[in-house]
Amino acid sequence: MNAPEAIASLAAVAPAYKAIFCDVWGVVHDGVAKHAAAEAALTAARRAGCHVVLLTNSPRPNEGVRRQLDGLSFSPEAYDAIVTSGDVTRRLIAETGRPLLHVGPQRDLDLFAGLAAEFVDEARAEAVIVTGLHDDTTETPADYAPLLERLKRRDLPMICANPDVVVHRGERLIFCAGAIARDYERLGGRVAMAGKPHAPIYAEAQRVAGVAGPAEVLAVGDGLNTDIRGANAYGADALLIMAGVHRDELGGFDVAGEVLGAHLGGQDLAARFFMPRLV
Repeated sequence: MNAPEAIASLAAVAPAYKAIFCDVWGVVHDGVAKHAAAEAALTAARRAGCHVVLLTNSPRPNEGVRRQLDGLSFSPEAYDAIVTSGDVTRRLIAETGRPLLHVGPQRDLDLFAGLAAEFVDEARAEAVIVTGLHDDTTETPADYAPLLERLKRRDLPMICANPDVVVHRGERLIFCAGAIARDYERLGGRVAMAGKPHAPIYAEAQRVAGVAGPAEVLAVGDGLNTDIRGANAYGADALLIMAGVHRDELGGFDVAGEVLGAHLGGQDLAARFFMPRLV
C-alpha cells in the first residue's frame, strides 16, 4: 500500500475536495473541551467552499450533538451539518417493529423521542438497542456478560447505536456501546451496526453533503476501525488524526509515512494523509 503523506494543515489539501466528513470526538473535542485549532481549520475549509459534515458515532440524534457542541462553545460556522449514528439508529428501530430492551444511560433517551417503539423489560423484549454502558465511569463490558449470555440464549437481535469500542474523555479511556456489541457478536449474537464503519451513515452523509460520490470527499478521523475503515469501504480519501484514540499505538507524531503505512496495511487499512491534530 502507498505510504500516507504527512501534511501540516487541512488547508493544504481541502481545495481538492467538495466535502469533508469529519469525526467529532477525538478530533474536534475530547469530551471536556473543544480543539480550537480544529474549529478554525474547518471554518476555513467551509469559507473556501467545502461542505463540512460532522460524522459521528454518537448514539444521540444530531440535535443532541449540536447542543453538546454549543456547550463546548464550538462554532456553528465550522460545519454545515451533523450526521450521527443515532440518526441511522432511529431508522433501524422504526424498521424493527419489536418490543425493545434499552441498554444504556438515561442521557441517551432523547434518541427515542417521537418514535412509536415499545420499550420493555428484559423478560418481554424481542430485540435489544444498546446505546452505551449504564454508567461508563464505573462499569466495563465484563459487567454485561451475564446479560449478553441470557440474550443470546433467546437469540435476540441487537441494534448498536454507537460502534465505537472506546473513546477518550479528557485523559480517561471509557467504553462505548460498540464494546458490548463486540462481546455479543463473539457469543454468536446478531448485531446491526448503525454508524461508522458501516455503509448507511456514509450514504446519509453523502446525501446531506450533496456530493456525487466518495471521490469528492475527504474523511477525517482518529479511529482506525471506525473512521479509517469506514472511509476505505466507502471509497473516500482518509486523513488520519494521530492524537486521538490510537495515540499510544501509532508510533508518535514523527512516525515516517512508510512505517505508518505498514502498520495500517497490516490491518487492511489505508490513509491518504496524516497529521498530529486537525489544524
